[in-house]
Amino acid sequence: MRSVGDRQRLPQNTLYAHQKPAATVRCVRVEDVQECLELAVRERVPVAARSGGHSYAGYSTPHNGLVIDLAGMSDVRVEGNQARIGGGARMHDIYEALGAAGQALPAGTCRSVGIGGLVLGGGISVVSRGYGLTCDHLTEARIVTPDGVLRTASAHEEPDLFWALKGGCGGNFGVVTEFTFRTDPAPDLAVFSLGYPEGSAADVTDAWQEWMADAPDELWSSLRVDSGPKSVPGVVGTYEGSAKDLHRLLDRMPSAVREVGEMTYLEAMRHYSGPEESGRPYVASSRMLNQHVSGASVAALMDGQPPVAILFDSFGGAVERIAPDATAFPHRDATASAQILVDLGDLTEARARALLAGVRDGLGAGTTGYVNYIDPEMPDWPTAYYGRNLARLKEVANRYDPDRVLAFPQGL
Repeated sequence: MRSVGDRQRLPQNTLYAHQKPAATVRCVRVEDVQECLELAVRERVPVAARSGGHSYAGYSTPHNGLVIDLAGMSDVRVEGNQARIGGGARMHDIYEALGAAGQALPAGTCRSVGIGGLVLGGGISVVSRGYGLTCDHLTEARIVTPDGVLRTASAHEEPDLFWALKGGCGGNFGVVTEFTFRTDPAPDLAVFSLGYPEGSAADVTDAWQEWMADAPDELWSSLRVDSGPKSVPGVVGTYEGSAKDLHRLLDRMPSAVREVGEMTYLEAMRHYSGPEESGRPYVASSRMLNQHVSGASVAALMDGQPPVAILFDSFGGAVERIAPDATAFPHRDATASAQILVDLGDLTEARARALLAGVRDGLGAGTTGYVNYIDPEMPDWPTAYYGRNLARLKEVANRYDPDRVLAFPQGL
């Protein structure tokens, strides 16, 4: 166990860089985590675990609190179709280890995102339609609960806790020090991008939703719409199959500047992860889509706006074949998720949040959202994030953290 410097204390969303924890402790053993929780209970200070530090609301950096930094617990061990991954591991290192073993795990693309926050909220990936969410592959978790006890949660041990960890949001029930996942043989993928001119967002948004509604499970894609004088759409995605077959599927979309390449699974994950990103100030929110959203409405929301982006990720396939109450992740019937991002730039925080809320609510996609894109101003956030699973999640939280040791503004 050791303290870390100021640079390691900074959250990825630098809007919350002013939050100064009383201490940040780099844990390297389970016993370190237990000592941190015992200290938090004894001193009655706020405490949070940090894996990648990507909490959109800065919750992994509690002001005047204790940060349990898990970066020192980041081993990745792959044996056959099983991967044991430390709670502080990040996506880049996970994919490199999986790739070396010829295995795959559907997980995030950002190279610096931590496995902890990703899987505990569900976990969207670029192969979700074929392989499901990250949490669907979780078979066991080693977790230190607020009473300092190291527990093993699985389908056979602590089953209610295990259920809650599969989409019930990190930080609510304890600190996970190690995850065990079922993996699959790594597939080869055809990776593509479709570039469209400004002013075409309405037509492309409508076409993309219709296209994905009939798409095979092997096809996953994401539509991004960027604001501007006239908003600009673009589509990227993966296909588990040949480039030749993919081209036939792409012919069903409006004509575009098309790029297609065949890659190994590891090459595709490297492709999507991109370069290392530095922190920046932004606000973010989300909506889960359960019905067609008018392309004209999307274009109207984005035309003439300051820098804002909507990223629509396709759902369906393997994601929807699991019952909404089988895991804590409730949005199994969604057709897509919509992530909204507003970079502050020259905007005040108040102006950025007003713009964010206008786009979020203007999508007309109901009142649900994805907890991994957590928004401190999400209306009725407990129901938005957890839906019909909320009552059971609260029961689990009350059982394992009755004294609210892990309390935070949007905690259970």
